[in-house]
Amino acid sequence: MRRPINRTGQRRFPAVPISCALLIIVTLAVYSKVRNNSFVSLDDSIYITQNQQVQGGISWNTFVWALTSTHLSGNWHPLTWLSHALDCQIYGLNPVGHHITNVLLHSLNAVILFLLLARATGATGRSLLVAALFALHPINVESVAWAAERKNVLSTMFFLLTLGAYGWYALRPNFKRYGLVTLLFVLALASKPMAITLPFVFLLLDFWPLQRVTGWNSSQDAVKRRNVRKGPTQSQIINAGISLNQLSFGKLVREKLPWLLFCFGSAVVTLIAQKSSGALEATARIPFDIRLGNAVNSYAGYLVKIFWPVRLAVYYPYPSKGVDPWRVGLAAFLLIVTTALVCRQSHRRRYLASGWFWYLGTAVPVIGVIQVGNQAMADRYGYVPLIGIFVMVAWGLSEVFDRSGIGGNLRTCAAVLVLGALSFFTWQQVGYWRSDYDLWNHAVNVTEENPLAQGNLAGALRRLGRQDEALSHYQAAVRLSPFDPIRHQNLAVDLAELGRLQDAVTEYTTAVTLTSSRAIQVRTYESLATIYGSLGDYSKVAESYQHALQVDPQQGFGMLSRLSGYVEMNPTGEGYLSLGLLQEQIGNIPEARAAYQHALRLNPTLDAARESLDALGEAGNK
Repeated sequence: MRRPINRTGQRRFPAVPISCALLIIVTLAVYSKVRNNSFVSLDDSIYITQNQQVQGGISWNTFVWALTSTHLSGNWHPLTWLSHALDCQIYGLNPVGHHITNVLLHSLNAVILFLLLARATGATGRSLLVAALFALHPINVESVAWAAERKNVLSTMFFLLTLGAYGWYALRPNFKRYGLVTLLFVLALASKPMAITLPFVFLLLDFWPLQRVTGWNSSQDAVKRRNVRKGPTQSQIINAGISLNQLSFGKLVREKLPWLLFCFGSAVVTLIAQKSSGALEATARIPFDIRLGNAVNSYAGYLVKIFWPVRLAVYYPYPSKGVDPWRVGLAAFLLIVTTALVCRQSHRRRYLASGWFWYLGTAVPVIGVIQVGNQAMADRYGYVPLIGIFVMVAWGLSEVFDRSGIGGNLRTCAAVLVLGALSFFTWQQVGYWRSDYDLWNHAVNVTEENPLAQGNLAGALRRLGRQDEALSHYQAAVRLSPFDPIRHQNLAVDLAELGRLQDAVTEYTTAVTLTSSRAIQVRTYESLATIYGSLGDYSKVAESYQHALQVDPQQGFGMLSRLSGYVEMNPTGEGYLSLGLLQEQIGNIPEARAAYQHALRLNPTLDAARESLDALGEAGNK
């Protein structure tokens, strides 16, 4: 029995419902290993495991907090906060449920993408290939397998729904439909501000596949190009069930102006939030020419990863001296040549221009010209932009196969082989998110000179009780980032746990000299006091507390609270001696006297406690 043929002359195989079911089943299968994954230390603590508001579930207080909170993540994304809160209400802190929600959203995004393309173009097979590439490509694992990256899959869902609503609006423009587009647009922004590029994407869709621009799709041109396989003509779209109202380019631009107001508001809020959270420090620290060079190189880098998806990592270190000029030049040459070729083909093969400028345009907020964080690039930033490249690949290969006379069976086999290979790499990549150790060990193995990966792998090993193994990675992190006080602090902690107290003192002392942060200085002096106490050098203990209080006198109560809690749980003469020295530095003389007396009751041979008590004029009063 012959397969049904739709009104555009293309075979409808597989049927739309079957295609949707296949997308969901295969995506769930490929990502099924997320059920074994735990939360990771990278941002999951901020979004879930140490966020009391989110853990409280859905409530009015959580709703208000979500609408007003920006300091934790550096973004305004209330829907993301609420989605995490809902997961906590349903699953608690069981990571399986949180991960499954991400996979379900990713599967839904693939289905929506397929339906949008199939409806707008009538090309079911090519649309299915685009959606399958999106669903199964390993570069998207970071957005799905990382619980804290919920904002990406959630925002993309509303991003795609907004595009669907825009197509509905373009069919018959009116206020009600415009309002629906606006509502979904706001929801996308409320999930992640990267949706700020939507008005630009609307214009791309006006060019292709909607072809709403007057004079850019004349019937005469269509006749001249009738034998060229390209995106559908206006008549094909009508036959597929869509009839669009064409407007001049100027009117189409003016149509988007109200949406640009939302873009402006989102941009202002995001910049304020990221500045207050310190996320924009890299922009001030890294010169513009280096940021621009890295951005150009990143555009090319994402293209390499889409066609050769190996050595993917959770963090790509920013080159300290910038990208090599020859790399920037080669990347710029690739981008310029591709853009020129796409523009030359823009009338004959509109899908090329629409896909290419989708990629370039939607990546602008995250490409690094305005640097947020310290990464050179990130796989999660390609989640939406690379859809444009998938479109170019699917439609371009279809045209090549048509010209070569390659039949449907061979096309299907080729697609299955490619998608099968991608699925294998994705399955493997999901496993790297199983734990902190797996994640950062993989990052160390596939990247070079990565101090963050070295430090985080060391931290994961230390939490597993493998301090000896952690030491070399802490040392590597310090070697790669010698002016980072946190690296020296972490190395000092590990050295202290290994009993190398003098080496720990050296690292803590270095950390103090490298930072201007009062909080870091206070905690470092506090740690030094603890080590000096273990070494029995109580004059240095008092000196360390004195330095800490000179840096920030307001921190005295916090130090006292932490030390008191520790001493009560681990009562020793030495502990109470240190507590007395801190009380004395703060000026709590009666409390200091009581602590010294308690120290001598626990250890009558503790001369330092007796001397301190004598200095207070209470010699012999034990």
